[in-house]
Amino acid sequence: MSIRTILLVATLALTACGRSSSPTEEHGHGHDEGARAEAFERGPHGGRLLERGNLAVELATHEAGVPPEFRAWVYRDDAPLAPTAATVEVVLTRLGGVRDVHRLTPRGDYLVGSDEVYEPHSFDVELQARVGKDTARWKWSSHEGRTRIPAAIATGSGIRVAPAGPGTIRDEHDVQGLLTPIDGRHARIVARFPGPIRALPAKVGEVVRAGQALAVIESNVSLANYTVTAPIAGTVLARHASVGELAGEAPLFEIADLSRLWVDLHLFGGDAQHITPGLPVVVTRLSDGVAATTTLESVLPATATASQSTVARAVVDNADGNWRPGAAVRARVTVAEHAVDLVVPLSALQRFRDWDVVFVRIGDDYEARPLELGRRDGIAVEVLAGLPAGAEIVIEQSYLVKADIEKSGASHDH
Repeated sequence: MSIRTILLVATLALTACGRSSSPTEEHGHGHDEGARAEAFERGPHGGRLLERGNLAVELATHEAGVPPEFRAWVYRDDAPLAPTAATVEVVLTRLGGVRDVHRLTPRGDYLVGSDEVYEPHSFDVELQARVGKDTARWKWSSHEGRTRIPAAIATGSGIRVAPAGPGTIRDEHDVQGLLTPIDGRHARIVARFPGPIRALPAKVGEVVRAGQALAVIESNVSLANYTVTAPIAGTVLARHASVGELAGEAPLFEIADLSRLWVDLHLFGGDAQHITPGLPVVVTRLSDGVAATTTLESVLPATATASQSTVARAVVDNADGNWRPGAAVRARVTVAEHAVDLVVPLSALQRFRDWDVVFVRIGDDYEARPLELGRRDGIAVEVLAGLPAGAEIVIEQSYLVKADIEKSGASHDH
């Protein structure tokens, strides 16, 4: 039976079933092929059919149950030839000039490539077939997951690239915390002698110096006025008295030096076993997202009664005065650091078809590169395979590149 007859029978059979042939059955990829995937003639095995004179070659990429490999069938005068009668070579030129040479050898009733056709399946293809003294060559492009964006447009869109390289992946724990004044930098001021309060010159929120007058009280013992002064420099946090009231044992004022504050971090479960003094911690204000880097000073021996948590304590500098006692914060404690050969920022990652990818830029061309990923933290992820060190990848506005590729319809059309 000739190849033309085989194609006619296959077409009629599929039409009777109410569907057209789909390359995904041979590829095993499940990608949305679109119109571009059907822009070339297909052979009886679902591959690309190439014809030159009385020679024809059908080339398919087989992916069902095996790593992607080329398979080819050769025809002369529309009749199938034995695989041993032909020599087939496929040369793939990838973005950046990388060339992969696939020499196909006989297996059963077809020829098969010995090397994997690794992702992405985006390349310029040159196929050469020899049958006896006859030689035929074909060239075409199959640019999957690729688009071209002129430099001016990319810059105007905020697309930014950077070379991928080595980095550090951190084992991090996210915890919640509370800001409190530091012991020894906090004072509750009481009257030395009971008596009526005659003046309260200090106000809540006022910054006072050590020795500054806070209150004037008439002593019940001597009936003379005496002055209550600030024992430390700091900010008046509270005033618990009014003029005319009687001063007694209750505090008149609370003052704290707020130039530095404690961060009490509440640890639950396994966190309490892994987090120890000396570890670096990044503390973030919930009010405005400002972060400060510090170090855990201690892990308190007792358990917090209300929350049943273990408290780890660090100190933050409060030079700007925006860290406020009593405010909740979030913190990220780095338990361990792992140096790795290749990392990419999480901002560079996109989900493309069934892959985690980054977009590589070469000139004005951008192409999706499927990655095998390893460990990750809140900033970056380790790359185990799929990307060479030094490759320029999109680290900002990567979703715009993804959208442009999807819009262009660059398909898995081989």
